[in-house]
Parts: sequence; structure tokens; C-alpha cells
Amino acid sequence: MNNSSNPEEIRTMLSQITESEIDASTAVFPPLYINYGKNTRIGKNVFVNFGCTFLDLGGITIEDNVMLAPGVKLLSEGHPITPENRQALVPKPIHIKRNAWIGANATILQGVTVGENSVVAAGAVVSNDVTDNTVVGGIPAKLIKTID
Repeated sequence: MNNSSNPEEIRTMLSQITESEIDASTAVFPPLYINYGKNTRIGKNVFVNFGCTFLDLGGITIEDNVMLAPGVKLLSEGHPITPENRQALVPKPIHIKRNAWIGANATILQGVTVGENSVVAAGAVVSNDVTDNTVVGGIPAKLIKTID
């Protein structure tokens, strides 16, 4: 898939990887790095720019009309903080709701829901839910403003 420039071929291969149909309205610019695939669901009219990474063991849902800028990381897997438990894996789902825009090189961590119509600024690290119609940014991501 990452060696193709044919949009239909890319969608067909991604459909095989995710074991779900990728709609013709969705555009994916490779390379896309995805560890399992079968735990990822991608809606209609989604745009995934090049260099994105999906770790989907915990599940990733991307609703309709979402835009992912270059280098976005959706990481539905993490590790406990305590040294004695750190080797364990903690999967939690990521949910990106309709019309969200995730800026370049932003990272969405496990267990996070990004609200409808929200914007995550470039380079942000999102460790808590983002409410609908807001802009967040920074490390850790914090509310910047509300979208009217």
C-alpha cells in the first residue's frame, strides 16, 4: 500500500488491512503506518495525509469528514507508569468525531475522544477528551478557544 500512488488501490489495500470497506470519498496519502488494522474504522470523506501512524490494538474510530494532517499519531496503546508494571500494555479506544481536524504531528493518546467539529493544533499531545467545537493545543493539550 505504501508504494502505491493509485487512490483506488490504496483504499482496496486499506480495506483488506482494516477488514472494513474504505469509502471512495476517503483519501489516504501513503505512507500510513498501522500495526494491526482490524481495530480501525474509517468513515466517509476522511482525509489522511502522509506519514500518519495508527496503533489500533485499543480500537480507533474515525468518523465522517475528519482531516488528519501529515505525521498525526493515533496511539490507542500505552503502558503503566509504575516500573514494575511498565511492560504491560494498556489498550483504550480513540474516537475522532465528525468534522474534526487534527493538525500536523499531533499525537492523540489512548482513551481520548476528540469532539465533533474540534481542531487539535499542530504538535499537540492530547491525553484528555476534547469537547465538541473547541480548539486545543500544546503539551499537554489545553483549551485555546471555542468555535462559534
